[in-house]
Amino acid sequence: MNTLSTSSNKNLWSNLLVKHRYSAFAALHEILVADHGVAKDLLPPKKVIGNQDPVFIENRRAALETYLRSVMNFLKIAMPQELAFFLHFHQYEVLYLLQSMALQFFNEGDLLLQNSSSYKFTPLQLHAISERLRQPCPPVDIPDKRLDLSHVLDFCWQLTKVEIEGSNFPLNTSNLIQNNLPYNLSAFKSLRHLVMTEVNVTQIKDAQNIRAHVHSLAVHHSQLRSIATLAMCDALHKDVASAGEDYTWHRLTELDLSFNYLEEIDESFRLMAHVRKLKLSHNKLNRVTGLTHLPHLSELSLSANAFYSIKDLHCCLGNVVRLDLSENHISTLGGFSKLYSLERLDLARNTVSDVSEASHLSGLPNLEYLTLTGNPVSTTVDYRTRVLERLSSRAADIYLDNERPNQKEMDTIAILQVLRVVKEGRTPPPRTPRYS
Repeated sequence: MNTLSTSSNKNLWSNLLVKHRYSAFAALHEILVADHGVAKDLLPPKKVIGNQDPVFIENRRAALETYLRSVMNFLKIAMPQELAFFLHFHQYEVLYLLQSMALQFFNEGDLLLQNSSSYKFTPLQLHAISERLRQPCPPVDIPDKRLDLSHVLDFCWQLTKVEIEGSNFPLNTSNLIQNNLPYNLSAFKSLRHLVMTEVNVTQIKDAQNIRAHVHSLAVHHSQLRSIATLAMCDALHKDVASAGEDYTWHRLTELDLSFNYLEEIDESFRLMAHVRKLKLSHNKLNRVTGLTHLPHLSELSLSANAFYSIKDLHCCLGNVVRLDLSENHISTLGGFSKLYSLERLDLARNTVSDVSEASHLSGLPNLEYLTLTGNPVSTTVDYRTRVLERLSSRAADIYLDNERPNQKEMDTIAILQVLRVVKEGRTPPPRTPRYS
């Protein structure tokens, strides 16, 4: 097996590796000699004895590289399809990638758009589109109009949702890493929803089109350590404080940065002030900061992070309606006591062990759903009635662990409340009637 490094003016990567046996070279050479006028003696001869010697293998690899360069120089005006496929250009090179996409969208584009306004691209495909758009005119005349770039651009123009799936591993047998390739999304004029998985966001260049038009953005499994890295992905210096209008996300209302490596919420949200729904689950956050720049924020997910204590959440989350802090290490609920707009609170699988902690939530007038399943407190005797009793007059209105109290539970709650009031020497609260 010979591992070859190829390069040409048409190829984008100067050290693209392809692997072929000598027999494959011989088969290719026969075609090039017969159909394209390549000199018969250009291919290095085969050696039967001693062909496993390391020195011989290295010398033959170098000779085969020289052969390829000679052939490519001889056929540089019009590369035969056989040679292009031998060099894997149909997998890696701009022109052949675009022709492959053009043919697919010519044949299937209308059906794809009818079934879904979404399509998944790789960074390599987006790089090919971006590189081609940088060129002022077509590199070659393509007689087959099914392979015309217009089919790619027309398809991209109509997409409202784009998915990008990257990779940090070499592509096939090459040394090409897709996440090292730069690209932009200027071809997607109708783009409103963008989902990126395992990407390198710093390779997105000229992101003004995204910031101007995207309504929802999701970036997952991308080793994102800073929100600024995304917000200013095309900026050389990620200085949020001095960022101008060009870096403002004008229409972004939904942002999902789950499954990354975020350790803090930085000031970048001042560039995303219209966000209403924010997901930061499965990161490494341990403090709620930087959210005062989101005055419209109503839904927030911080599940599966590293929160141990929550204090004065109302100072930065005054308008939040839905809050998910499940799968953390929270044991006290005092920090939630002034979230007066809160309707749903998910604290499943935390470390709340004391029933009395529920008292901190009794003053939340809009709370309807409370989830405490998976906490130590949920294993205590009469857990539901004891927790709901601590919610005082709100008990009848709360769906605890997605279940509203039944009449039997309400009767028990009423008795518990009277007993506790008598014990504390206070006036019992008025009993809330339970209607079916």
